[in-house]
Amino acid sequence: MRFRHPDGSTVHLAYCTNVHPAETLDGVLAQLRDHCEPVRRRLGRDRLGIGLWLARDAARSLITDPASLRALRAELDRRGLEVVTLNGFPYEGFGADEVKYLVYRPDWTHPDRLAHTTDLARLLAALLPEDVTEGSVSTLPLAWRTPFDAEAAATARAALTTLAGRLDALEELTGRSIRIGLEPEPGCVVETVADAVAALTAPPDAHPHPGPAPAPTGGPGPRIGVCLDTCHLATSFEDPRTALDALAAAGIPVPKAQLSAALHAEHPHLPEVRAALAAFAEPRFLHQTRTRTAAGLRGTDDLPEALAASGHRGTTAHGLPDATPWRSHFHVPLHAPPAPPLTSTLPVLQDALALLVGGPHPVTRHLEVETYTWQALPPESRPRTRARLADGIAAELTLARDLLTDLGLKELP
Repeated sequence: MRFRHPDGSTVHLAYCTNVHPAETLDGVLAQLRDHCEPVRRRLGRDRLGIGLWLARDAARSLITDPASLRALRAELDRRGLEVVTLNGFPYEGFGADEVKYLVYRPDWTHPDRLAHTTDLARLLAALLPEDVTEGSVSTLPLAWRTPFDAEAAATARAALTTLAGRLDALEELTGRSIRIGLEPEPGCVVETVADAVAALTAPPDAHPHPGPAPAPTGGPGPRIGVCLDTCHLATSFEDPRTALDALAAAGIPVPKAQLSAALHAEHPHLPEVRAALAAFAEPRFLHQTRTRTAAGLRGTDDLPEALAASGHRGTTAHGLPDATPWRSHFHVPLHAPPAPPLTSTLPVLQDALALLVGGPHPVTRHLEVETYTWQALPPESRPRTRARLADGIAAELTLARDLLTDLGLKELP
């Protein structure tokens, strides 16, 4: 879906296909047929943007077989689909029964991550619509936080610098500009936007950990920026304006933003709230949970750990302080927040979106709805058929479309 910003530029809205498990090229083609095209038809649009997820095996198939790449491009066109952004965070196995910490492997200290992201950039340059010259790829925020020492930091920085050089060469060869966005996520080396500023502006001998950011003299350059995920932003209790002001002050671009909402519990000490949260504590994905206390941000790596409390308000045995609201990294459907006593952080998304595209010029032109947790929802909320899933994704995109038009953007055919 395309929108005309008041300044005349085009803003793209897509939904991310990592919600549909597929490790191979055949699986990707089946996604287009079984899921993406039905969503487009529900929206009544001739063209739908998708944020394509290409696992390692699918990406390698396309790189090594130009005929397969041409066939994918033709299939996208035939089904009324277009691609301006790729989700390069999961490497493989995102549809496994248990993903958890595996999603962070390989990280940016491993050459496979650099090779895979290079492949994705080359593929995206070939998949962009004829009238689009700029693409974006989101990637993991360097690594999970442990283990990550100074040597690992230097290795990751070197890999990003190498990638930036490859992206320069790719633009010279194809005329297509591909930018990469590190996606801050709770629990990672780059957990917050402040961490991203520190990492992307650090001099070569610095460790990318939180703290005051130095002058932007040592980063990998304008090819590498931040993918702002509004679920992650909310989970870490970051203020959207503060975050975006910090990126602007440091000269760090926002190649894409992911429109997503986290799980919010206003009164986590109440038994009924804990019972409602427990229904979201599932075995497939990691649901980092945070609370903001007088002593600062506190958190656990997963929701079950947060719930492992003694039951006395404000204290926990092994869990999380429960005198203040909790937020959990669980991407809940944008249009369907959980039933009371829980809610979602949709207001944070709305505030961030207004700052991203509601001003005189868009901060980013690539927006992606990324609710990959449909099948991880409590059983009564899961879509039981492909048709129900398509209905839900179309409803999310409709909400996002309405938010954009309310900000003054005009939907294009």
